[in-house]
Amino acid sequence: MPDTVNLDSQIKNQVPAGMVDFLQAAGKVARKQQQRIYLVGGIVRDLLLGRSNLDLDLVVEGDAINLAQELARVGKGKLTAHHRFGTAKLQRDDGSVDLATARAETYARPGALPTVKPGTIDDDLSRRDFTINAMAVELSPRHFGELLDPHGGRNDLKKGLIRVLHEKSFQDDATRIWRALRYEQRLDFRLEPSTLKWLKRDTAMLATISGDRIRNELKLVLKEEFPEKALRRANELGVLTELHPSLKGDDWLVETFALARQHSTPEPPSTVLYLALLAYRLTSDETEQLISYLRLPKSSARTLRDTQSVKEKIRELSVSGLAPSLIHSLLHDYSSTALVAGSLATDSTIAAEHIELYLNVLRHVHSSLTGENIKRLGVPSGPRIKEILQKLQEARLDGRATSKKDEEEMVRGCLG
Repeated sequence: MPDTVNLDSQIKNQVPAGMVDFLQAAGKVARKQQQRIYLVGGIVRDLLLGRSNLDLDLVVEGDAINLAQELARVGKGKLTAHHRFGTAKLQRDDGSVDLATARAETYARPGALPTVKPGTIDDDLSRRDFTINAMAVELSPRHFGELLDPHGGRNDLKKGLIRVLHEKSFQDDATRIWRALRYEQRLDFRLEPSTLKWLKRDTAMLATISGDRIRNELKLVLKEEFPEKALRRANELGVLTELHPSLKGDDWLVETFALARQHSTPEPPSTVLYLALLAYRLTSDETEQLISYLRLPKSSARTLRDTQSVKEKIRELSVSGLAPSLIHSLLHDYSSTALVAGSLATDSTIAAEHIELYLNVLRHVHSSLTGENIKRLGVPSGPRIKEILQKLQEARLDGRATSKKDEEEMVRGCLG
């Protein structure tokens, strides 16, 4: 019988003290209810790796909602329960905790959402994606910190391997393909040989997954510290082209994503900026295909379309000595994220400088006069007001008007 591994010291060293107290309290409440509760998922993996992770996921052999209600009653957090799914979230001052009833899953067909029924902790771990994510830590008082590792995840962590739990894992749920690449690159691991073989075999199974679910997986990739690593690997293995045949995860993408981080520091780039750069080299029609496939929300779809429009204006923007008012007229209709993408992606230094000038200066330039001011100067209501406002802004942009007085004189000139 293998020696018992206990992570009590890792929990106390890596988890905030308040959360450690909560975990101990949860174990005691579960014992009183004659239930068993476990810490599961990524935090167990990261405890063993010595990495920070404050996402606390708990699995209960029994009734997770009932247990969560009791924890809320003793002052351990604000409860949100989802009775249909047997899950609950406790929001605490020092973070949130997700609780779920242990369950078993079966798949009616490839790509379908699983059929779920209550189960044991072994059932729950057996439904997970990779061995390194299929470990649990018991929280009951007598066994607090004891590791459950039925699939050899701890050994795979030591070897730096990403391994699925069974041969049909990617067929059951092809989103695991994207997760495999994400974990492989984040942890600097490698795909275990059989897992790699099955991944290559089952790449086409991504077609069984809805665009919404693929979009969510892609968003998680783009939230990684270096998302280009997973995208390059996806390119190598033929996974990226399942998103769209014209997408590339090459040196250009690596360099452009690095520029995006430099531009955005100290905050990471938004996932929408990364997505706009990933799609930058697509044609307008190909961009529409990607938008449709991923079912992008309106704001993200607009950014990708705007990025294409900015790209189409690069030649005009590459002319040196453009009047500021012309730069403004070329760019003012587009979202700032699309403009940043255009600035980072273009190989025209002049165009990039013009875009940055717009973003940093020109878009903030406005006339001192309002429509009402212009009316008081004698201009009647109507389309003429808008025309004069446009001329005033252009004069401000180009330095022909530098004060409110200058603008008023321009308006009087329009009346002459």
